[in-house]
Order: sequence, then structure tokens, then C-alpha cells
Amino acid sequence: MRIFTEHPATIGETYSQHFIHASGFGLSMLTGGFACLAHAIFPWVCEKTGSNMIRKLYRSMVTNRADIATLDEVESHFDWVI
Repeated sequence: MRIFTEHPATIGETYSQHFIHASGFGLSMLTGGFACLAHAIFPWVCEKTGSNMIRKLYRSMVTNRADIATLDEVESHFDWVI
């Protein structure tokens, strides 16, 4: 059972809360990804959708984690490639 609760606990969430938040992020990332693919084919479509989605997700993650971690601590969990 620990395998399901250890990581969520480090960010102050239960397994269920983490599941909901992570699923929401995943769906948002898929939406942004499909928008980027549409933009690749049709350059006039979704010109800012991918960038806006990245900004929205980043703000959401930093804002939601601000009470349990500093920005440096949050960013240390990610390998930024963008």
C-alpha cells in the first residue's frame, strides 16, 4: 500500500487527491499536445494554445504547492526540457 501513498504524502495529498490532480494535468497535457499537432499541420490554428497550457499548468502546480514547498523545491522535482 505504501507504494500508492508515499509520493502523494510528500506533496500533502492523499492517493485520491493525487489521482484527481494528476489525471487533470494529464488530460490538460494531452489537450495541449493535440493543439500543438493541429498547429503543426495548420499553422493558423491554435497559435498560442500549447504555450498557454504550459503556463497554466506551471502556475497551477506552483500555486497549489506553495504552502508546502518553495519554488526551488518544486522545480527540483522536474527536468525542464522546454
